[in-house]
Amino acid sequence: MWLELLTFLIGIAFGFFHKGKEDYWGILRNGAVLGIIIGVLAVLISLFLAPGSTSLSFDFLGAFGTILVILVFVILMIAGTFIGDRLEKFLRK
Repeated sequence: MWLELLTFLIGIAFGFFHKGKEDYWGILRNGAVLGIIIGVLAVLISLFLAPGSTSLSFDFLGAFGTILVILVFVILMIAGTFIGDRLEKFLRK
C-alpha cells in the first residue's frame, strides 16, 4: 500500500511542479513513462528486496500479474499527475 501511495503522491508533485502551457498529451505521455519506470522499480523491490511490500499480489499469474501490477502503478501515476495539474491551475490563479 505504501508504494502505491508514494507513486500517487509523486504523480501529484510531478503534475503540480510541471509548469508551462498545459499540454495534456504531453502530461499523459510523461506520466505514463514515469509510471512505467516506478512500476518496474516497485515490482523489482517487492520481488527481491521486500517480498510482499505491495498491497497488490498477482504472483499466481506470473508474468501477466507483473504486467498488471505495473499497469496499476502507471494508472496511479497518471491520475496523480492530472490531479497535480488541476491543483496547480486552481492554486496559482
